[in-house]
Amino acid sequence: MGAAATRLLGEGDPHPVDLRRLHGSSEIFLTCDHAGRRLPASLGSLGLEAAEMDRHIAWDIGAAGLAERFSERLDAALVMQTYSRLVIDCNRPPTAPTSIATISEATEIAGNRDLSPQQIHARVREVFDPYHDRIDAELELRRRAGRPTVLVSVHSFTPVFHGERRPWDVGLLYNRDPAFAQLLSDALEGSGLVVGHNEPYSVSDVTDYTIPVHGERRGIPHVMIEVRQDLIEKDAGQDAWAERLSDLLRQALGQMNDGGTGGGARRSSRRQGGLARQRNRQ
Repeated sequence: MGAAATRLLGEGDPHPVDLRRLHGSSEIFLTCDHAGRRLPASLGSLGLEAAEMDRHIAWDIGAAGLAERFSERLDAALVMQTYSRLVIDCNRPPTAPTSIATISEATEIAGNRDLSPQQIHARVREVFDPYHDRIDAELELRRRAGRPTVLVSVHSFTPVFHGERRPWDVGLLYNRDPAFAQLLSDALEGSGLVVGHNEPYSVSDVTDYTIPVHGERRGIPHVMIEVRQDLIEKDAGQDAWAERLSDLLRQALGQMNDGGTGGGARRSSRRQGGLARQRNRQ
């Protein structure tokens, strides 16, 4: 198969990486892996009705708006993915079985079935790699400049999955290093919110990419923030949550810089809550 047959993006397709405030003053560096819901023209509709692209299967509803508001409020750099997670999931290793989903919740993705190795590679090369290469490049520039950095990956989760209602307002996700998540959890205490540690799922090397690769391997503080989608699907909710969480992120950052360690001992059991939920990531 020739190069022309395996090309994914055409002249009319947007670049896969969307950037904000790369020279922002904040120590916080934001990513949004499931920000977009675009499909390359070459993929058509993936066999889906248009309404399916509005659902959580296609993107993290409200996450892009929340991340952009974080960036504005915190003066923080932000890197977002333009294309739908149904093209390729940018928070999965490309070798993961769910990297290119053939079914999402109960919806079959016909256009993702029976892909050739060349077609899979085109999605990795033209969507996944440019996104993560840019994150890596920006983090490396900050490292070389001696800029302290905290990686905050912004996501959202559907309120009901496979008929199961999820009670959490917000989840704080991590794997080997819970320190910054616990500082943020400390800041959330008394808020009246239902906060889950590694809920509604958890981070692992097998099921995740952004936190393990850009956070853990670089040895920088990090957290994945998951907000329930019905709370941020509209502008008003995004405004309210951005105001609330931006203040708390500043508080956690200040505590970290003052040498705080968070409530690790009394929260260690919470970390285990999500260890069995490394599947069905929506």
